Amino acid sequence: MRKIRALTTLGYFLLFFITLSAGTVSAQGAGSFSLKDGDRVVFLGNSIFENDFQFGYLELALTTRFADKGITFRNLGWTGDNVWGEGRSTYTNPPTPYEHLMEDITKTQPTVVFLGYGGVEAQDGQAGLPHFKEGLNKLLDKLDELGAKTVLLSTIPVVSTDTAQRISQRNADLELYSKAISEVAGQRKKQFIDIYNPILAATKKEEIIENTVHLNEAGYYYLAKILEKALGLETSPKTTTITVSKTGAQADNARILPAGQEKTLAKFIIDEKYLPLPAPRKSGQIAENAQIIKASGLKKGFYSLTADNAEVVTASAAEWAKGVAITQGPQFTQAEEIRTMILKKNELHFFQYRPLNQTYIIGFRRYEQGRHVKGLEEQNILIKWLEGQIILNSEPKEVVYELKKLE
Repeated sequence: MRKIRALTTLGYFLLFFITLSAGTVSAQGAGSFSLKDGDRVVFLGNSIFENDFQFGYLELALTTRFADKGITFRNLGWTGDNVWGEGRSTYTNPPTPYEHLMEDITKTQPTVVFLGYGGVEAQDGQAGLPHFKEGLNKLLDKLDELGAKTVLLSTIPVVSTDTAQRISQRNADLELYSKAISEVAGQRKKQFIDIYNPILAATKKEEIIENTVHLNEAGYYYLAKILEKALGLETSPKTTTITVSKTGAQADNARILPAGQEKTLAKFIIDEKYLPLPAPRKSGQIAENAQIIKASGLKKGFYSLTADNAEVVTASAAEWAKGVAITQGPQFTQAEEIRTMILKKNELHFFQYRPLNQTYIIGFRRYEQGRHVKGLEEQNILIKWLEGQIILNSEPKEVVYELKKLE
């Protein structure tokens, strides 16, 4: 009976996801940072990574930028964790918290690791630096042993108007630990990315940190864009220019198609290299880094841009001449579908490696209910299926746009 229930559950998930369509994969390069076929990217650290389980922005950004690569991801972020794995002491020894951390890392078989520690350790101030550096170096030794490339991130600032929070002192300590991370990265010839200062600058423009220390959805959108820039990935799509005249339409950075309909002034396809990163609707960055379409030669009035017969944006001739940001449409829908799959895959993985009753299933009392570990392992079928769908759908699908005058 138990096996029948398991198969029923598996069938339910497969039926739920089978409605998502598959696509093809195209080539996509990067600057100083690159990923290759078969890479396993691991996000390892404290809440800076665990909280992205809710949003999936970091994984989505890298997935779509390397759409021609079969890359898989694992998020091993653990709120309150430090380089000694002490946040993972969720069940009685053995294993020790540090052994638990080592097991978690080894099981993922990482080839690229983004490391995000220091925020918890900074609470120990200057006195805790030697212990932190020792643990960081020991952790890097392990990653080197596994043959993984490591990218180290700085800490992020804390933000609050509550004077009792000692914000200035806390941030001074966080900067101190960021400097230590940078020094260790330099000594070991690892890539270091300062996210402290860009995040701090972003907090001046928008509320991206909540509860003093945690990024919200807009915060992770900003962080994804910060990492794209720091990794040398292209961050600004080329502007598409459409010129309308009596003889027809011409385009820069687009392919003109036969208009077909009398009301269609221009019909075209933009050759996108990668899918957009959909900004949260409440974010002030919604129009930043967006595809810009300019249209000249239009008579006074309003013009609508459609895709698949659905309106994308409507603007005046004067606005089209200046350039209109494209912040919705089929490619944004496609990107959101991928993000939905990423979130479901990560949810399955989260409860696989951190089951609610792990003491009884994989911990020191596994002799009681250890038989259920098989159920956890069976989730790999769903996880791998979703990973395949994510990879297949990460290339931008061809979108045919039409520019029409509103009557």
